[in-house]
This record gives sequence, structure tokens and C-alpha cells, in this order.
Amino acid sequence: MKRLKIAVMEGDDIGTEIVPVAKNVLLHSLKIMDIGIDIVELPVGKIAHAEYGDTFPEYTANELRKVNGIICGPIGHNSYPRNDPKWRFPPIRKQFELFASVRPIKSYTEDKNIDIIFVREVTEGLLSAETVLAGYPEFRPNNDITISSRVITRSGSERVARCAFDIANTINRKKVTAAHKEPVYRLSCGMFLEECVKVSKEYSDISFDDKLIDTIAMHLVNSPESFDVVVTTNQFGDILSDIGAGLIGSIGMAPGLCVGDNLAMAQTTHGSAPDISGKNISNPYATIMSAALLLSWMGFKYKDEKLVKASKLIEASTMSVLREKEFTTPDIGGNSSTQEMGEEIIRRLQRNTL
Repeated sequence: MKRLKIAVMEGDDIGTEIVPVAKNVLLHSLKIMDIGIDIVELPVGKIAHAEYGDTFPEYTANELRKVNGIICGPIGHNSYPRNDPKWRFPPIRKQFELFASVRPIKSYTEDKNIDIIFVREVTEGLLSAETVLAGYPEFRPNNDITISSRVITRSGSERVARCAFDIANTINRKKVTAAHKEPVYRLSCGMFLEECVKVSKEYSDISFDDKLIDTIAMHLVNSPESFDVVVTTNQFGDILSDIGAGLIGSIGMAPGLCVGDNLAMAQTTHGSAPDISGKNISNPYATIMSAALLLSWMGFKYKDEKLVKASKLIEASTMSVLREKEFTTPDIGGNSSTQEMGEEIIRRLQRNTL
């Protein structure tokens, strides 16, 4: 098999701080496990626009077609100029059919028992930046009316449902819950739910239920321990995973992995946080754990147990730092910098191998 490649793109704002830390942790884990992977640095976002005149230049897109995995920092598209096609949210998910965003939420303190995996469809639905290759799925026929479209397909619903059940099956989870609003959106949510029900019948060892999106939001606050794997559509998943991050204390604790059939991209749930950029206080946990998720996915994809072990090593080392609280960033009650937290995780990596 050819040597594997991972593309690393820092993104905007705090991405230039947290992605290098995560890359450093990744490289140390690979060295410890004696794994050879090539790292390719590529521009995206503001840096790419400054060099190529586009936040997602053709050069970057072409190079991404040659890699096996991607680490992408947050994109600060909220500050981009509007109505300029060269200032855009990079359509990586759509172009490479990374159809499912896997977002685990796990508590790290003894007073909570939260361990939920959100599986969010990200190539269709309502979110214009992620669901349309060109243009926007909304229009304004006059100054008093705006119309938005929501696209749900059987194929899109089936594959994200299957992804959720495959994840549950692979890591021995017991239940998958589909989040929807079928009584109101009878055709769109109805189609999504129909496909979830069909897929569930192929996994007899995994229980399946479905709940209305507003009910799930309430139960996430009241009894988050009752959820295991939650699968849902694009915008619902965006909101639910942020609620999950709030339950464990910080949006900086919310990693993510966008997966397709042949490629996966590590990308956190949180944004680029320009308000704290440059202060060296951003929490690198989500990016580090997103990179660990990528290694695990690649391990299963290419049947390489050493990659899976490297992922577990990163997770164990990171969680030990969180639990001891001595080297954590201010958003979770610590006083350490971004770099200090990363350096301590690397020390734990090395200690855990002795």
C-alpha cells in the first residue's frame, strides 16, 4: 500500500493557534507508534485568499484529491465580504461528498456521565454554505418576503443513517435515536425518518427510537445520559451538537469528523473565535481529538491497528490532562495557554508508552 497522506489546513483566526498544536500532538503519536504518514500543508480561508485570491483555490482542491485524510481548522466566514464568490466557505464537504459529520460529546468530570455521538448529515438540508455547490437555496422575490428551500433525499438520508448504525456497531453502542420534526415537516423529515427505520431493521443488535427535535433538546438538558448515538439532518444536528458542547462546559470541547466513503476530514464543531484570536488561550482539545478521530477512521479504513492505537493514545493522554486540570485553558477553568496544554498532552503521550 502507498504511504498515507494527511493534508493540514490551519484556517482562520484561532485556527492558526490550535491546528499547529494538534499537528504536533499527531506527529508525536505517529512517531511513538512508528507510523509513517506524510503531512501536506495547504492554504485555505484568509491565508489562501491573500495568496491565490480565493478562500478555496483550485490548487488546494487539486491537492486534496491526493490525500487520505484532512485536518481543517475553523473558517471565519462570518467576517468574509458578502456576495463575492472568491470569499466563500470552502465547499470541501460538498465537493468531496463528506456527507456525515460525526460529533462526539464526552464529559471529563466525575460529576457527569455524558457520552453521546451526534451524526449529522452535512451535504443537504437547509444550510446554504454547505449544501449548494454554487449560489444559495434562498431568494427574495420582493422586499417583504424571503423564501428558503430545504433539500432532503432518500439516498442522503439512507447513507447518514447507515453511518450512524455502523458507528454504533463498530464501537459497541446500544442505541441509535433519530431526531426529526415529522409531524410538521411530513415530507422532508418524513423521508428522513422512513430511511432511518429501514436501515435500523438491518441492525438487530442495536435498538432504535426516534424523537421530535424539541423533545430531544429538552431531554439533552434534563437527562443527557439517556442518549447514545443521535442521527439527524443538517441544521438540527448543528444545533444539537452545540447543546451537547454546552453540557460539558465549552464549545472548545466539541471535536468533529466529516466522513465520506473514501475520505474523512477532522474539523471541530466550534468556529474561528476572532474575539480571542492571538491571545494564546484557545482550547486545543477539540482539534486534537478531531485529529485522533481521523486516525481511528483511517485505521479502520486501511485496516491498520497501529493507527487505531495512536488514536487511543491521544485520547487517553488528553483526557488525563483534562481530569487533573493543572494544564487546561481558561474556558474550562484553567490558567494555561494553548501551547502549554498541548505540550503537557505530548508529555503524557510519551509517559503512557513507558
